[in-house]
Amino acid sequence: MENRPVNKKKSSLWWVWLLGALLAGLLIFAFIKNKNKPKGEKVTTQKVTRRTIHETVSASGKIFPEKEIKISSDVSGQIVELYVKEGDSVKAGQLLAKINPDAYLSSVERGNASVNNARSQASSSAAQIETQRAQIEQIQANLSNATKIHARNTELRNQGVISQADFDASQANVNALQANLKSAQSTLNSAIQQSKAADFSVKSAEASLKELQTSLSRTSIYAPSSGIISKLNVEQGERVVGTIQMTGTEMMRIANLSEMEVQVDVSENDILHVKLGDTADIDVDAYLDKKFKGVVTEIANSASNTGTTVVQTLSSDQVTNFVVKIRINRETYASMISRGTFPFRPGMSAAVDIYTNSKSDVISVPISAVTTREDEKKDSTIKTKQIDFKEYVFLYAKGDSAQRVQVKSGIQDDNYIEILSGLVGDEEVITGPYATVSRKLKQGLKLQRDTGKDTKGKKTGPTAQVTID
Repeated sequence: MENRPVNKKKSSLWWVWLLGALLAGLLIFAFIKNKNKPKGEKVTTQKVTRRTIHETVSASGKIFPEKEIKISSDVSGQIVELYVKEGDSVKAGQLLAKINPDAYLSSVERGNASVNNARSQASSSAAQIETQRAQIEQIQANLSNATKIHARNTELRNQGVISQADFDASQANVNALQANLKSAQSTLNSAIQQSKAADFSVKSAEASLKELQTSLSRTSIYAPSSGIISKLNVEQGERVVGTIQMTGTEMMRIANLSEMEVQVDVSENDILHVKLGDTADIDVDAYLDKKFKGVVTEIANSASNTGTTVVQTLSSDQVTNFVVKIRINRETYASMISRGTFPFRPGMSAAVDIYTNSKSDVISVPISAVTTREDEKKDSTIKTKQIDFKEYVFLYAKGDSAQRVQVKSGIQDDNYIEILSGLVGDEEVITGPYATVSRKLKQGLKLQRDTGKDTKGKKTGPTAQVTID
């Protein structure tokens, strides 16, 4: 009974010593782990290599036929016949529609009547000319005879055979015939002028008739070229407005769907890099699993959003784009054409990558490896600081430290950028993380490679692109 308190005290001491030993072990383990933990900023790296870089300009737009003709009627009226529907194939010269010709038939009949009337007046004028010429010949004969008689009367008057009254009558007759001859000649000239006017009237009436006949012929609408009816805006029975004196009704469109192009908007910053003949990769939203090839065929000289009115918005806040047309190479979709059907339809969305420049075997690094830093300079004349931004890359140097190198960059693609100066190749550049490269890195900063694994070999984050033993 007296030994029980002593045993209970020994049992409590044993637990205290055990807990103390465990706590000491944990402290020692934490100390060793912290001592062996690598020091420095975690970064990913990649070797500087030579590669081919294709500089591109990306843009998006719509697909259109290279050749699309808008069909409008030259004359106004009701559509009495419509021979095609949207999607039909047509050939050049094929009859497409008819406008009601009744009003134009009546006009042609009136035109024929006017021509016949003008021709009748011209014939009458010609007859008058012949009548006047015959009358002049008769007057000339009478005048010749009267002149001879008056000559004899003059001799007889001198001989005293005839009286003065007979002589005066003879003279008066000659004078009257001469006046009649002048009047007849004047009438003839007037008849000739009237005849010319009648001829002009005939030509005018014939021209009017021809115009009316042309209007009548235009009541039949024919296809100007072969293609597909890509758009039909009217129905049989509708009235259309002609284009003779105003903007007429667009009835339909004929497109050549075998030759298609992509029209894209390119910003003013990129348009100077685009040239005629540049090749392009084309992605069409309707065919996500296919890539098509194209070539630049046209570059707009004026911005697509420039107004056509005299007063234009001159604000620089507005985005300025230029339309670039890219022909889709038929060879890249020839296998998709079957039984006269074509894979592309006007208005389909597409995105393009235009290859504006290409260089082979150039020193390049990932775009993420190039950053900018401020370079302050003092101007002794005005005693102010000038801030200049320069391009740099950071190398993973010996001793696990960062080394800053100034570089000059060239062309770039989506992933890599050309280095014109500053690197010779085979260096190891720091490529990430982005926040570290853009802000944290500095000369001599302690580094460690991000291998993507913790001390137990488990993956913890992004692995380095390239690591060097």
